[in-house]
Amino acid sequence: MRIAAFFYQGQPHAGLVSDDLQTVRPLDMSLADRELGALSLVVLLSRGEALPAQGAAVPLSEVQLRAPLPRPRRNIFCVGKNYHAHAKEFARSGFDSSAQAGGEIPAEPIIFSKVPECVIATGEAIEMPKVSTTIDYEAELAVVIGKGGKGISKAEAMQHVWGYTIVNDVTARDWQNRHMQWHMGKSFDTFCPMGPWLVSADELDGTRTRVRCWVNGEERQNASTEDLIFDIPTLIETLSAGITLYPGDVIATGTPVGVGIGFKPPKYLTAGDVVRVEIDGIGVLENPVT
Repeated sequence: MRIAAFFYQGQPHAGLVSDDLQTVRPLDMSLADRELGALSLVVLLSRGEALPAQGAAVPLSEVQLRAPLPRPRRNIFCVGKNYHAHAKEFARSGFDSSAQAGGEIPAEPIIFSKVPECVIATGEAIEMPKVSTTIDYEAELAVVIGKGGKGISKAEAMQHVWGYTIVNDVTARDWQNRHMQWHMGKSFDTFCPMGPWLVSADELDGTRTRVRCWVNGEERQNASTEDLIFDIPTLIETLSAGITLYPGDVIATGTPVGVGIGFKPPKYLTAGDVVRVEIDGIGVLENPVT
């Protein structure tokens, strides 16, 4: 199942994307629920309820995709330095305020968050801020929680995953370095492209999934989630130990090696660039930089 949020004829909708990715069927929901994108549907399905009635199929070419969760119910949970090779490149970059001598590979997950208001859709522009020129991309697989809970064990964690989407964890590296907590450098407006839709866990195994990123057609990142330092069950167990997780919560699982700061000299984003992220089984998230 793929759930998309979109505008059609000036109105917000959420619906099911066809297997061939050519059409979408709007679901019969209230305007308030439609404005939330896929969130109301994830909540409904997590309770074991049936989907609303489907309308006539509409060509995807005739709709404007929104982020599947246009405004998540709360901050997006993110994980820093969660691929072995990326953790090492970040430690060498000089921008890692969390690194300690000999501690390039974290012993525990590094958790931070991004505000919901920084979420944008595929096709929308990542805006270069006036206060920074060290803007970087981070292609990531994001987990969407279905069944909520607290104190979830690793053994049971995957039962709480509704599905997945793509996130680009755009970052102002100078602000990330300046503040010991990464929240500021990660949460600028437009710094969380998400999409193009949600894919249910029965269609995608996020534990063996390839994550790729291109900037202006140049491949920068290419890795499998098998290389994660802390896998998805570990992340869910860690977060839920003291925080109740709710349906629709998003966990961005970390980015592979190949971010802009890993190059010498660094390859930061500039106006006119196009960032394309592709994850097997989900699709493509592509955003221009302005």
